[in-house]
Amino acid sequence: MANIKSAIKRIQVAERNRLRNKSYKSALKTLSKRFFTALETYQANPSTETMQAAQDSLSAAFSKIDKSVKRGALHPNAGARRKARLSRALKMHQTAAVS
Repeated sequence: MANIKSAIKRIQVAERNRLRNKSYKSALKTLSKRFFTALETYQANPSTETMQAAQDSLSAAFSKIDKSVKRGALHPNAGARRKARLSRALKMHQTAAVS
């Protein structure tokens, strides 16, 4: 344990930030899983309702990704990569359903 007051404070701040970042990343994983579940539902039963549910979950995931990038919990390129992967998955399922 640190003896210097500023070092003690830095440890506390680092721990607080770590927990905040962990919360953002956990929420991102949850929203991504919900999106992929909605995509599987759409693939099993292609309809406008299931497609709307998939798009809504995609929108929620995008929002959380943008917030985590803004807060610094996620690197901007990592956020862009995650959004691209989610978009690509939706596009692949849409084209497969149309075909």
